[in-house]
Amino acid sequence: MPHGFKRNIKPFDILTDDQVEAIHRGSLNVLEQTGIRLENKKALKLLADNGCKVDFEQMVARIPHDLVEECLSTCPSQFQIRARDKNKNMNIGNGNVYFLPFPGKNTVDIDTWEPRTATRKEFYEGVAILDALEHVHGMYSFAPYIGFAGLPEVMSVLEGVAGQIRNFSGPIAMAGRPYGCEIYTIKLARDLGIDIGGGMKVTPPFTFHEEQVQAAMRLAEAGYVTYTENIRIMGSTGPSTLAGSAVSGNAEALAEVVLSQLVNQGTKMWALGYTFPQDMRDGAVVPAPVFGAISAHLSQMVFGQIWRHYRIPVYTSVAGSSSSKTMDYQAGYEKAIGAMTAVLSGASVIALHGSFGSVDAFHPLQAILDDDIAGMAGRFMQGVEVNDETLAVDLINEVGHKPGFYSKEHTAKWSKREQFVPRSADRLSYPEWMAQGKKQALDYAKERMKNILATHEPSRLNQEHERIISETLEEARKNYRAKGLISEVEWDEYRKVMGSAQYPYL
Repeated sequence: MPHGFKRNIKPFDILTDDQVEAIHRGSLNVLEQTGIRLENKKALKLLADNGCKVDFEQMVARIPHDLVEECLSTCPSQFQIRARDKNKNMNIGNGNVYFLPFPGKNTVDIDTWEPRTATRKEFYEGVAILDALEHVHGMYSFAPYIGFAGLPEVMSVLEGVAGQIRNFSGPIAMAGRPYGCEIYTIKLARDLGIDIGGGMKVTPPFTFHEEQVQAAMRLAEAGYVTYTENIRIMGSTGPSTLAGSAVSGNAEALAEVVLSQLVNQGTKMWALGYTFPQDMRDGAVVPAPVFGAISAHLSQMVFGQIWRHYRIPVYTSVAGSSSSKTMDYQAGYEKAIGAMTAVLSGASVIALHGSFGSVDAFHPLQAILDDDIAGMAGRFMQGVEVNDETLAVDLINEVGHKPGFYSKEHTAKWSKREQFVPRSADRLSYPEWMAQGKKQALDYAKERMKNILATHEPSRLNQEHERIISETLEEARKNYRAKGLISEVEWDEYRKVMGSAQYPYL
């Protein structure tokens, strides 16, 4: 079975060519007039050496439009992300589309819907379930959870990446970068022969902190994928209009392209950027983003079209977000609309599975439900095949006036190819549904989760690769302890976890 989906329909253009050009020119104007704030002397000097006007005291760089255009031209439109299972490499661009999970801060109790920190066992089992799902093609940073119990904060990303590599055979497409941990994720990728990506997250408007800039530069220098990551709230960290926020976010993303290409010309990049509306309820905390809102999906379609114009692959996380605090109708429609608008926008990578509750929660059951959304969206992308066999003119004439298609070989062959059958949906007649216990989608998802945990065994690492991971983690622990980033209390708790008979897997 092919890894990922092949797009056979054209992306939808929500803007005219003139509107795309207007947003592009507006973005160039902002970069040249306002510029960006970079809290990194090396990056500022690099920009100054390449024709930018740099105020080193204020740490502001103003980027000329010709440099932006030049750097855009050196970004590849296609590239590969290697997995430890080479049959699951992601070939970005050329009409290929992949789905990834989207993380949550916590797990939840599905009886009370109250959040709590996930355990190591839940993290590793969550990764294993994602590995088993047909339409999870790669791994997102922090997924399934942003850390888990028993870890010093500084080790959360690295222990999470280790858990992903151990239990997931597809690509680790994105990895976090706090505390300089990209030093170790780059080392892991190099020593294991895989790829790992990361980016430079902006603090809007137009501010890039030292840690983010350093991570992006290290990844670009090492030859790994870097991505733009800019997120804003309309009327708070960006203008209140979709077009204005598109200009603001696009300018930030273009600045990230310029820096990465100046560090290493030809650096593989994808564009990630989106806008959320503000919660405008009376008494609402401001600024509070609204996840799953239609304006966020409109923003993603605008962003997608602009970056298709630049011929740079687009990554979207908007599809994975929902404001619902349970796995209910609201979560379903917000995520389904997000997945379909992402597909229509032309995105190459779509983060969808598992998250809800305004990204505060992840649960494998939600990921299992979302796998059906991914499958339906993927079937939609494949479009309609029209040829002599699918037109079936001879068959229609053969069957004539009486229903008789069911028994034909043509029907058996093409029904499997033309239809997508969801795994967690109720498609029974009403009498069948009553007789079989009135099961709903969540009931089917629970059954599937139980079966996956009982039968699915992720491919294990060989001893050499396990040694590489263990030694890299130990190197990071020693470094962070020496810097005082792991307290004695955290270290004592961490040692208890590492002393478990089942460590590191559960």
